[in-house]
Amino acid sequence: MESGCNEPPATTRTLRSVSLALFLLPLVLSGCSRDHLALPHNSIALPADGRVHTVWNLSRRSGRSLSLASIESASSELRFEPNPSGGLTILVRSPVNPGVAQPHFSWRGHRYALSIHYLPSASDSFRDGLPDALHLHSPQDRQAFRSWFVAIAEQEAALPDDKLPPEIDDCAALLRYAYRESLVQHDERWFAAQPEPSRFASLVSIAQYHYPDTPLGLNLFRVAPGPWTPADLSRGSVAQFADAHALLAFNTFQVSRDIRAARPGDLLFFRQLEQNSQYHSMVIAGPNADWVIYHTGPVGQQKGEIRRVAIEDLLHHPDARWRPIPGNTNFLGVYRWNLLHDGD
Repeated sequence: MESGCNEPPATTRTLRSVSLALFLLPLVLSGCSRDHLALPHNSIALPADGRVHTVWNLSRRSGRSLSLASIESASSELRFEPNPSGGLTILVRSPVNPGVAQPHFSWRGHRYALSIHYLPSASDSFRDGLPDALHLHSPQDRQAFRSWFVAIAEQEAALPDDKLPPEIDDCAALLRYAYRESLVQHDERWFAAQPEPSRFASLVSIAQYHYPDTPLGLNLFRVAPGPWTPADLSRGSVAQFADAHALLAFNTFQVSRDIRAARPGDLLFFRQLEQNSQYHSMVIAGPNADWVIYHTGPVGQQKGEIRRVAIEDLLHHPDARWRPIPGNTNFLGVYRWNLLHDGD
């Protein structure tokens, strides 16, 4: 005789399997419905200030931990960082122009979207006339600007006079040109227009914004005193053109009168009262801030030229008025662009 461990008939086995499946199905479905990510139901409001903001702490409804590797195909403006609660923190870099955006990401085949309203920001924390949104907030962007500014000035210094952009006709024009070109999007079209594109091959454009897609539009330079207000756009406080005095007074701040405080991308300013153009500027260049680049401006009947001079030679210039030393009253000091203020 067979033992009592006989298998039940096939019909009974099938019924048991069906019963077990029916019992497990609600648990599976329930687990799936709970195991989504928790997102805010209402839209998020952020200032259009170019800063990185924390917008949400992301977690699984099931309470399980959430790994960074499980986030898929996220919009470029979103960033995710692990947090102590086992979830992820969502960060987003605000644009500098107001608007509405719906950045998205995917997790386990589910697509999630945030609704973000970027509101106008008129703050000017440094009261330097430049909106906070246009100060470069990250060390990476500030270094990128310095690198581009110096590299562009170096390129212009290496060109024959007849190959220079026509707008570069004095020291202020060189500063305006290098400043503007440092802030544009350096795409293939930009590189194709450069006489020495290989000079910029290793550089990365700043991420925060690109000229002229900012609240100032084409009006890149401050030309009047006072902190920033939205009314400045309509009353002519910003413009495409600024002379050397306006660049000194409204677009830069003094770092020191000691040349040793200078970094690549900083500026030297001089004031020579006996000349027609009283204010003169130079770009600090070289890996160790050991060179200056400047345009002479018109010299007699000549239109002038761009020169590249070692600071050591400048310190021993035969005309003491051009020596960048504290004892020289014609030397106004080392200056830095306002958009780099956040780093100071």
